[in-house]
Amino acid sequence: MPTGEAIRMTEWTVVACLAVALVCLLCKYIRLRMQMERRAWEVFEEWRESEIESEVESRLHESERGIREDAIKKSEAVIRGRVTETLIPFFPDFKYNSKDARFLGTPVDLVVFDGLSEGRMKRVVFIEIKSGKNAGLSTRERMVRDCIRSRRVGYEVIHHRDRQGGED
Repeated sequence: MPTGEAIRMTEWTVVACLAVALVCLLCKYIRLRMQMERRAWEVFEEWRESEIESEVESRLHESERGIREDAIKKSEAVIRGRVTETLIPFFPDFKYNSKDARFLGTPVDLVVFDGLSEGRMKRVVFIEIKSGKNAGLSTRERMVRDCIRSRRVGYEVIHHRDRQGGED
């Protein structure tokens, strides 16, 4: 029969073993919890990055779509404007004979040789066609207008010789 001291020693040994086991379990718990928190943080970061990328891609796509739509609208407006400028001489309210009008497009839209088709040349008229309420002249158009208004206009004849020795 074990003595009281031997029982106490056994009890302390069991308590010590239980304490060691408890410390081991506590260490294991802490290590697993840290791993779980680290993994949860990694999953959260992956999710956040994918959400940010998705949001950025969505906004970029939306911006790109808006830019493309705006470019198409502007392109359509330019094309409509060019077609209108070309056809203006054939509109009923055009005050000159359409046979006398020549389309240039730039830096002025039309040059009208008023009366030329009837053999009674009256004047040369430069016409700039604008659509829209706030359509103003560009710098180049203003320069042409100012030059014409100040009567700095000329007329030249250029004789061209064919490079092969003949004359035109």
